[in-house]
Amino acid sequence: MFELRKAKDRGVANLSWLNSQHTFSFGHYYDPQQQGFSDLLVINDDRVQPGMGFGTHPHADMEIFSYVLEGALEHKDSMGTGSIIKPGDVQMMSAGTGIRHSEYNLSKTDPVHFLQIWIVPEKKQVTPRYQQVHFDDAQKRGRLCLIISPDGKQGSLSVYQDVNVLAGLFNGTESAELNIGSNRYVYIHVARGSLAVNGNRLNEGDGARIRDEQTLRFTEGNNSEVLVFNLRPNELPNLGR
Repeated sequence: MFELRKAKDRGVANLSWLNSQHTFSFGHYYDPQQQGFSDLLVINDDRVQPGMGFGTHPHADMEIFSYVLEGALEHKDSMGTGSIIKPGDVQMMSAGTGIRHSEYNLSKTDPVHFLQIWIVPEKKQVTPRYQQVHFDDAQKRGRLCLIISPDGKQGSLSVYQDVNVLAGLFNGTESAELNIGSNRYVYIHVARGSLAVNGNRLNEGDGARIRDEQTLRFTEGNNSEVLVFNLRPNELPNLGR
C-alpha cells in the first residue's frame, strides 16, 4: 500500500526569518489525519534567513536529528556542544532527561535549508547525548546509505528506537533496491528533485506512507535526494499520554 503525501498539502509557517513546511502536525498547524507515522513524529522542512535561527529552548525524551541540504547551521547546547552542520552532515540529539539548545544560520548573507526530524524514543529519561557524522555524496550516490540505526552499525548514528534511516542520491539511470523485511512500515521523504518508488512518482517535498510491501525500488531520479525510514508497523507514535 502506497499512500502519497503531496508537498503542497503540508502545513506552513511563514515568518519574516523562517519558512517551514510541516509534513505532520506541528506548532500552530494541526491536521488530525497527520499526527506522525509509526515512531516518526515530525518532519519540518526549514529555510532560515541569514543570521537568524531558533533561540535556546528545551527538549526532553525525544530523538531529534537535523539534515542540512544547503548552507551551514550553528548548533549550541547545554551539554557544552558547539558545532557547525553542513551538507552531508547528520546531527542527532537524544534529549532524554532534558537539554537546551539553539540552532542558527551561520551565514550573514545566505539562507540555510535543512530538515529537522523527531523520532519518539523507546527509552525515556536517558542521559542526553550528541552525535554528528558526515556522509559524503559518494556514499549515497546511486544507493541507499544507512545514516541512523538502533545500534550505530556501519558508521551510522545511534537512535533509541527500532528505526533505520537511509539516505540516497539518484539521477538518470541510477537505481537501488531496498528489501524492507516482513512486518515493517516505511516512510519516504523526497528532500529535493524527484524520483520513482515502485513506479510511483514523488517530487520535492512529497512523502509516502508504505505498508505491506517487501521490496522498494528507486529509479528515474532527477537530481533527487531522498530519506527512507524503516519503521515498526504502528500507525501513530506512542507519546505516553
